[in-house]
Amino acid sequence: MNNQRTLLFVLVALLGILGAFAPKPRTWVAIGDSITYLNEHPDETKNRITKGYMTRVVEKLPHIRYTNQGHNGWTAGRIAQSIDQLGLNQADMYTIFLGTNDWWAGRPLGRLADYQANAGNSTVYGSFRIIINKLRSLNPQARIVLITPMQRADFVYLFNFKNNAFGSYQPKNGQSLEAFANAIDSIGRLEKIPVVDLYHTRALRLDKLIKYKRLKNPQTGMYQNYRYPAYTTIPFNPETDEYPYPADAVDQTYDGLHPSDAGYDVISRKLIRLLRKY
Repeated sequence: MNNQRTLLFVLVALLGILGAFAPKPRTWVAIGDSITYLNEHPDETKNRITKGYMTRVVEKLPHIRYTNQGHNGWTAGRIAQSIDQLGLNQADMYTIFLGTNDWWAGRPLGRLADYQANAGNSTVYGSFRIIINKLRSLNPQARIVLITPMQRADFVYLFNFKNNAFGSYQPKNGQSLEAFANAIDSIGRLEKIPVVDLYHTRALRLDKLIKYKRLKNPQTGMYQNYRYPAYTTIPFNPETDEYPYPADAVDQTYDGLHPSDAGYDVISRKLIRLLRKY
């Protein structure tokens, strides 16, 4: 009987010790565009992905419960404009993964002074100030993480070939996508907020985003697989050409813009290293 009591006491003590060292439950709101939105919508990729970066993070950090606030096609400007209508919850952690759509839409990047002066939603810097102010009003103690845009190859939408866009190898509206990534980094340095810099991540370089783009050779009219940078000079006709990224062309993205499973794995591993500290 004494031995049984002793064993029970030891078990209770061990459970108490283990409980004391178990991570506390944490809530996470992930704010973003389609790269975030697709986490729950693999059908909108023709199942070219199985899961997004949030699911991958919580598989490794199960004490975290996330809310997906990804909005397909939205800019930081539209997020800022709608910030009070999004139904954002108080959370322990917030990630902000925006900027690529602002670049493609040609929105003015502005200057760091726009952020510092809370100058409004006319520039990307101003948009980020509105978003961050909102998150701090929900929970002043919350951890905020900024995520820069990835580099982009030529994008062609799986369900509508006319929805396409050139990659970040050239400027849009006189602005480089790298300038947007650097702007987000400058906000992080100013505010002492961690930044996950995907733009300058070697595994997500432009030449690694797709294995090839399948296009018609302008001289022969025959389909040919072109790697970067060769494909940047070959025209694509959405009216007549086949989809330029067959399954075998998938690398870190599945359509030139949106991450594949491999790309999401790169993103999630960077976030896991950071979020496990919280």
